[in-house]
Amino acid sequence: MMSATRRTLLATPLLLPGLARAQAWPARPIRVIVPYAAGGGTDILTRALGEALRPHLPQPFVVENRAGAAGVVGTEAVLRAEPDGHALAVVVSTHVVNRHTLTQMPFDPLRDVAPVAMLARNTMMLAASAALPFTDLPGLAAHARANPRALSTGSTEALSQFLGQETARRLNVETPDVQYRSGGQLMTDIVAGHLPLGWTSTASVMPHMQTGRARLIATSTATRTPFFPDVPAAQEQGLAEFDLSGWVAMLAPRGLPDAVAARINAALALAFADSAFRQRLATLGIEADLRGPEPLAAAMAREDRIWAAAAAAGHIQRQ
Repeated sequence: MMSATRRTLLATPLLLPGLARAQAWPARPIRVIVPYAAGGGTDILTRALGEALRPHLPQPFVVENRAGAAGVVGTEAVLRAEPDGHALAVVVSTHVVNRHTLTQMPFDPLRDVAPVAMLARNTMMLAASAALPFTDLPGLAAHARANPRALSTGSTEALSQFLGQETARRLNVETPDVQYRSGGQLMTDIVAGHLPLGWTSTASVMPHMQTGRARLIATSTATRTPFFPDVPAAQEQGLAEFDLSGWVAMLAPRGLPDAVAARINAALALAFADSAFRQRLATLGIEADLRGPEPLAAAMAREDRIWAAAAAAGHIQRQ
């Protein structure tokens, strides 16, 4: 039997400000752009969410990967669309960092978007090839000093790049950065032995941990992640106050009516309330963290201040 909440969501007409006529959301397929390559944690989450939303929406949730420029290319395509809730982007926290690391951006990542919902928290993991002769950060540092510039660190965006270089700076070693288009591609190269190290999300490392060809060295947060409770935090291994994580969020073009954002959040709440969906996220290594537009906007503003301070201190540079 259809729940009252779902019945209300699907049946109640919604008047969209600025339009000539009343229009219900969604009136047509919802185009959701993931501005990163397929196979990474954000792509995995978005596609799982689309499947979970299928019973709750009268229109399909169509996911499209459009990678390029650390997420800028795909996000810009969404921001050029009509702000009616039929074009959405699912981005990671690098969306905010980009304004401090990219030389040119075609939009302002705070002012030109409408925050819709926080979806997940991204604990970042330092993964390494199992062929390497160390299992922790002190061992990594000793190996790097004995083999100068032999260890490179993969990254997929500004956060993972910063984590790699900050780890090297704190350990007083050199681990040149190697950029990838997705966490899935990064992990494939670690498992194959083509890449020594890489910082990426729990969702990206989860599918590869049964191969026996990759190991986890540290978490980026102050505490261990429940997905890998045996992996110590970087703080436990001597990197004081090392506490950084990412997030995954849904954005729309600026001007999205509050009522449409509320309708989208109502649909998301139905999906996240489903125990099977939440169990699937846990299996995938994704930490569910559903929050609405105001908490997301506050988180974005806070991180903008953090990265502005990091840029002022010279810890991140423009590319």
